[in-house]
Amino acid sequence: MKQYFLFLALTVFSLTTASQNKMRSVDELINKTEPGWTLVQKWIDSAKNKVEVLPSDTAKAKDALYKTQVTTRSPMGAIIYSTGGLLIDNGWIRILGSGNSKLSRTLPDWNKGKSFKEFGDRPSFLLVADDVVGGFFAVNGGQFGKDAGKIYYLSPDNLEWEALDMTYTEFLNFCFSGDIAKFYENLRWVNWKDEVSKLDGDKVYNFYPYLWTKEGKDINKVSRKAISIEEQYSFNMSSRIQLGLDKNSR
Repeated sequence: MKQYFLFLALTVFSLTTASQNKMRSVDELINKTEPGWTLVQKWIDSAKNKVEVLPSDTAKAKDALYKTQVTTRSPMGAIIYSTGGLLIDNGWIRILGSGNSKLSRTLPDWNKGKSFKEFGDRPSFLLVADDVVGGFFAVNGGQFGKDAGKIYYLSPDNLEWEALDMTYTEFLNFCFSGDIAKFYENLRWVNWKDEVSKLDGDKVYNFYPYLWTKEGKDINKVSRKAISIEEQYSFNMSSRIQLGLDKNSR
C-alpha cells in the first residue's frame, strides 16, 4: 500500500511540476532499482480482462519518456518506457505508451497541442487512454477541478467530462480486472468484438445519429464508420462548444 501511494505521488508530482523545473534527462527518469513495470506486469499477469502488451522501440520509448517527464518507477512511466501501449478487451480501450504499429500515437505526442503547447509545459490535463466509441480518458491537471491526479472520462453519449474518482493506477486496475462490460453497457452493439479486434488503434467509430442525441441512444440502430481518432477528438471538442459545454477548444 505504501508503494502504491508513492507511485501515485510521483506521477502527480511529475505532471504538476514539469514546467517549474528544467526537464530531466532520460537517465534521470529511468529507475533501475525499483522499476514500476515489475508491478504493472504482475497486475497484467493476474488480469481478468484480455490485455495485449504492444512491444516498444527503445529509441521511441526514451523519447516519449523524456517528453512526458515521468519516472519509470511510476506506472505511467513504466508503460511509456516498457510498452508501445496496451490494448484492453480485444482493443476496446487503448492505453497510450510509446507507440507501436497497432497504436502509433505516443502519450506525449498525442497530448501536444491539446493539453499543453510545448514539451515541458505543465499540462492542464493529460490524455492517457481512449476507446473505440470515441471516449477519452484524461488525468486531471487542474482543468476539471481540484481533484488533481484523478481520471475523467469524456463520454460519447453526453460529451461531458465525467469524474471517475480513480487515480491512474486505479484506472489501470479497472482496465485489467474491472467490469468493463457494465461500464459500456449502453455503448456496445451486437457482434462488436469481431469488428473492434480488427480496428486500427488510431481509429474510432463515428456514429450517426450522434450518440449524445435523442435519436442516437440505441447503439444498435445507428450507423457507424471508422474515422481517425484525431478527427473524432476535434469533432468532440467543437461539438462541446456548440452545445455550450466548453468556451474554449484546444
